[in-house]
Amino acid sequence: MFPGPAIFSISFAVLGYEVLLMRLLSITQWHHFAYMIISIALLGFGASGTFVALTQDCLLKRFHGAFIANALLFALAVVFGFVLAERVPLNPLEILWDARQWIHLLELYLILFLPFFFAANCISLTFSSFKDQIHRIYLFDLLGAGTGAMGVVVLLFLFRPTTCLRILSVPGFFAAGCASFSRKTLKFYCLGIALLLCGLSLPFFWPEGWLALRVSEYKGLSDALRIPGARVVAERFSPLGWLSVVESPSIPFRHAPGMSLNCDTEPPVQLGIFTDGDGMSPITRFDGNFGPFSYLDCMTSALPYHLLKSPQVLVLGAGGGADVLMALSHGAKTVDAVELDANVVSLVREDFADFAGNLYGREDVHVHVAEARGFVASASRQYDLIQVSLLDSFNASATGGYALSESYLYTVEALEEYLQHVEPGGFLAITRWVKAPPRDSLKLFATAIAALERSSEKNPENRLALIRSWKTTTLLVKNGWLTTEDTAAMRAFCEARSFDLDYCPGLKASEANRFNVMEGGYLHEGALALLGKNRDDFIERYKFYIEPATDDRPYFFHFFKWEILPEVLSLKSSGGIALIEWTYPILVLTFLQALGVSILLILLPLGLQRRFKASRKGCGRTVLYFSLLGFSFLFIEIAFIQKFILFLHHPLYAASVVLCGFLIFAGLGSHFSGKLGALLEKSKHAQKEGLPISMAVAGIVIIALIYVAALPLIFSRCSGFPEGLRMTLSLGLIAPLAFFMGMPFPLGLTRIARAAPALIPWAWGINGCVSVLSAVLATLLAIHWGFNTVVVLALLLYILAACVYWKPLTRQAIRNGDRNAAESFLPQSGREGP
Repeated sequence: MFPGPAIFSISFAVLGYEVLLMRLLSITQWHHFAYMIISIALLGFGASGTFVALTQDCLLKRFHGAFIANALLFALAVVFGFVLAERVPLNPLEILWDARQWIHLLELYLILFLPFFFAANCISLTFSSFKDQIHRIYLFDLLGAGTGAMGVVVLLFLFRPTTCLRILSVPGFFAAGCASFSRKTLKFYCLGIALLLCGLSLPFFWPEGWLALRVSEYKGLSDALRIPGARVVAERFSPLGWLSVVESPSIPFRHAPGMSLNCDTEPPVQLGIFTDGDGMSPITRFDGNFGPFSYLDCMTSALPYHLLKSPQVLVLGAGGGADVLMALSHGAKTVDAVELDANVVSLVREDFADFAGNLYGREDVHVHVAEARGFVASASRQYDLIQVSLLDSFNASATGGYALSESYLYTVEALEEYLQHVEPGGFLAITRWVKAPPRDSLKLFATAIAALERSSEKNPENRLALIRSWKTTTLLVKNGWLTTEDTAAMRAFCEARSFDLDYCPGLKASEANRFNVMEGGYLHEGALALLGKNRDDFIERYKFYIEPATDDRPYFFHFFKWEILPEVLSLKSSGGIALIEWTYPILVLTFLQALGVSILLILLPLGLQRRFKASRKGCGRTVLYFSLLGFSFLFIEIAFIQKFILFLHHPLYAASVVLCGFLIFAGLGSHFSGKLGALLEKSKHAQKEGLPISMAVAGIVIIALIYVAALPLIFSRCSGFPEGLRMTLSLGLIAPLAFFMGMPFPLGLTRIARAAPALIPWAWGINGCVSVLSAVLATLLAIHWGFNTVVVLALLLYILAACVYWKPLTRQAIRNGDRNAAESFLPQSGREGP
């Protein structure tokens, strides 16, 4: 009986689980753990290939029992694995000076690895047992995986993340039941029915306390709930985030970032909306009277309202409405408020409408559920002021919690897009947190200069201003040159509120760094250096990475440089943690751990087996070929996930859609490759045994290079499309590339199955080991050189793989008189992607 339904079920669940783990760890820790999940999944598949290779003599004789056991273990490990992982006392903030945290990171890695290992065992055993149906199995495998990657997004719209975790245990029981029914005996029929009933009922019996999300104690929500009497009064879940509305009656929220110490009023009572346990956005009590809101004029973000009269305002990242209230309290004519998460809008507009004074229902406020870049790109009008809200938390920003988060709000291309929608004489205003020494502010200033220069502005110094309070900075970029009246108003605004004017045209050094004194005057001197002729030298010498962010390298919050690490470590006892973005070292540490674990669980067991020692002839080509395939496939896949965040507006959407597209269409390419290989074998071209892979690589290279050039234009033109249409278009764009990328794998898989089966474990193991590393390595390369570089490098590796594959068949055949001997070096592998 063909095991297609069972394989489809397992693959659906394991990819759904992979995407769900990204969402769960974004809640309990931070977004940067997403890359680690892909690496863990690939480790599970690689280690499984080695395990099955070493035990296949025993397991294949008991295929049904082994399949059922692994499917059940997967179903249980989906829930138990996460429950155990939440109890690992990992504190990423201490990773550089507490060796125990290295052990805890390894513990987390190995615990979360288990479900993928058991699922991969099911797939590996099936490949080994049904060698004559490899292409069909591979097709069901990838179709199930692709469907699971998208299916979990649908589940997240309908259920809480922990409920989705329970649901994803069900396909494991279904797969075990299918395997039982295939035995066609009464005993196994009864077992299959029992397994199906158990799978359908067990999700309702998991203890609720086991699955409660344990949010990091260093996130804002954990801090807020430590206040006596603080409680969560509302929750919303979606793929975009877990929203928690917190009320704190004993010590009310007073959220006014960087408010002047001269201010003699305080904010009204507020509720706090926390997204994934962090990044609080306040809902402020409002009754239509703006009298109690004079405090909003005591913040750096109020500066543009002293330079404009009755402006038409666009607020990007409206959240709970703080910046909308600021605009209205300063006499804005109209306010367009853009918010990505519809649940945030629903909370303000419906659940807490009375508390918020029906803020989002006013005639002069127009709320748009959209992504900032997409909304601006599709907008047909211009604004007097575009304000980018400060929505991330200070704690996470200061400790580098966002260092590996892709942010397309603060790239050169983004600022250029914003400025194109600012009326002549209007302003773009962006507020960021103050850090010492400065990082965000100088990087943003450098990014604004680059955006102006790309817009053919030869004198960017005449269009920029930067002011600072004790905790925030606000950058102003004018559509036009700043006038003497503008700079006079800025000086008066800052003088009255004890804010520092760090840069404006004509500013003297004696006028800067007067109130909130920053040792060394870094911001003023840094701004002048970035506007000077030696800008590149200053950026190179500066202790933090402040090179402008771009759409190709959208890591705005990445400031880490290795050369400062010794200095930071020496300042450990003096609070040196504030000087480092800890997520980047975790990425490197994860790579090193992945390398060690992969060698230990995949390569070492293979190398110790006599059976494979005897098969070393031709092993070199197998190792090289499948190493190249593992790197190239994952490099392209990871790069496209990150690229499509810009178009799909959220990391989870990008991961789901890109994985779905690559897996499904790679599966179709795999299915087609079997027919292509058979067709070429019968033709005159059979004398070149590398022809099929060369044809596939040619398709990959041509399509990928077209995409490198064309995707930015496509994204810009289509980013305003409805969400469903953007997802459909994304799948359509991915389809042709993934189709060709799915062909090299099964071509080699089928050939080695009949020509040199002893090399199958090496091919699987090498590919698995390299894939584990490439998932992390692709992110490291993208941070330093950009996604396009990662894609081009992957294409070079594909070409090299085709060269390894290409060999005239007749030479070896003539030499040995045996066609199979000529094929003995040909490789096979498991899954190239997660």
